[in-house]
Amino acid sequence: METTEPSVLPAAKNNPRTINGWAFFDWANSAYALVITVAIFPGYFLELTNDTVNVLGFRMSDSTLYAWSIALAYLIIALLSPILSGIADYGGSKKVFLRFFTTLGALACISLLFFTGMKTLWVGVLCFILATIGFAGGIVFYNAFLPLIATEDRYDDVSARGFSFGFIGSVILLLVNLVVIMKYEWFGFPDGLRAVPTAFVMVGLWWIGFAQIPLRRLPEERLVRARTNLVRKGYDELRKAWRSLRKDRNTVAFLVSFFCYNAGVQAVLFLASTFAEKELNFSSTGLIVLVLILQIVAIGGAWASAKLSGKKGNKFSIMLMLLIWTGICIVGYFVQTGADFYFLAAAVGLVMGGIQSLSRATYAKFLPENTPDTASYFSFYDVMDKVSTVMGTFVFGFVEQITGGMRNSVMALAVFFIISVIVLGTVTVRRMKTA
Repeated sequence: METTEPSVLPAAKNNPRTINGWAFFDWANSAYALVITVAIFPGYFLELTNDTVNVLGFRMSDSTLYAWSIALAYLIIALLSPILSGIADYGGSKKVFLRFFTTLGALACISLLFFTGMKTLWVGVLCFILATIGFAGGIVFYNAFLPLIATEDRYDDVSARGFSFGFIGSVILLLVNLVVIMKYEWFGFPDGLRAVPTAFVMVGLWWIGFAQIPLRRLPEERLVRARTNLVRKGYDELRKAWRSLRKDRNTVAFLVSFFCYNAGVQAVLFLASTFAEKELNFSSTGLIVLVLILQIVAIGGAWASAKLSGKKGNKFSIMLMLLIWTGICIVGYFVQTGADFYFLAAAVGLVMGGIQSLSRATYAKFLPENTPDTASYFSFYDVMDKVSTVMGTFVFGFVEQITGGMRNSVMALAVFFIISVIVLGTVTVRRMKTA
């Protein structure tokens, strides 16, 4: 059967209106990542559920169920990513799929409104997983538009614009939610907990509403003849990338180190709120303030890490941040007060953005010289990112399940960072002048 390959209809690149429209997708969907997955839903989920829940005959803590829900969502995303990447590159249907995943995510987010307690636990888990899939699936096609709307020399600037739009938009909406929850009586709610579901609706409407801007402004595609199977294409590209990367010991060692520390980083980012709520009795308001601190410090942290890598190199900078991450986990095991945890959150903010951006930049230095297949290599990297997220969140939940304490899970994450430091110490990062 004949397949097709896309071609973008003629349109000038670097068009400010198109670029701003593209950046508004980050403004739209970053609200879900910040407001729902980090700030509000974790505490709300634990508040509405029993400490121990029964899922398909298996008893587990509610925080373990939450951690494993994230792991399942990202496992599904990891399995789908190669197919989605193949469609994004060759299918000529970027806007169709961008609209589909946006609609899926936004509607699932709004549907969290119907999660009201143990009787509707399945609604909370299912909708959270679907919303997370919608969020991550949309990003695949959002990123795929970048080379279609900007020339290569503008990639960094345009990407930074998307990031800044996402940060500003999500913080604005988080502050609005903070007002609604803190001043619940102004809006006719009997208490702050009853006000929380308004955030699910606001985020869903914000997400699908502002996404209409990029969906209208991004270029259309047309189809031309090609010779590729879209279902197999993504997996073939991953295999090709791995066959090339595994030939170099340095590259393999870096990827092992990245897999370990990214598992720890993602678990901390996703599950810090559940730790704060369960171990330190943070309120919904406290969690929002915690996330705001983390986000604000992260801006300075990203800038500082870029400066440090420029002076000392990527390897030194990542090693230093990994030692800080290790310290965060060790201190987190012993922390007892909310005030101490705020300082710990500031430390997380200091290193969370820098380690992710430097990891990607460092990985680029291991790619074969003058390769035309950078998309394949970064697809491989993105799949590793998602699979390590599955590993980190699964291990966090598993350790709590078998030991009965989230503090033990935090200490288990420290092991990920220690292993990554040891492995990264054996790596030589080449072409340091391109840092």
